[in-house]
Amino acid sequence: MSTTSLKLPDELKQRAVAAAEKIGVSPHAFMVHAIEQAATAAEQRAGFVTEALAAREQMLKTGKGYDAAEVHAWLKARIAGGKAAKPKAGSWRS
Repeated sequence: MSTTSLKLPDELKQRAVAAAEKIGVSPHAFMVHAIEQAATAAEQRAGFVTEALAAREQMLKTGKGYDAAEVHAWLKARIAGGKAAKPKAGSWRS
């Protein structure tokens, strides 16, 4: 494990120390966890953007896409625990 020096504004450091105390962990553990969460969120966001761009390219290439209202209805049914047929891709080009 490597060591990294992190310079924090005094107010932020005190907030981190207070938050760590409230949840019963060391300030170090609190900061490591916060950095891990931020790194994971950034990686997930980058993956989402990569998938979205690939889906856009596929849609432009094939001329097929999904009607937003149908997708929303399908998602709502799934969230409610119901069974719904997946929307079918259709042509969106004129």
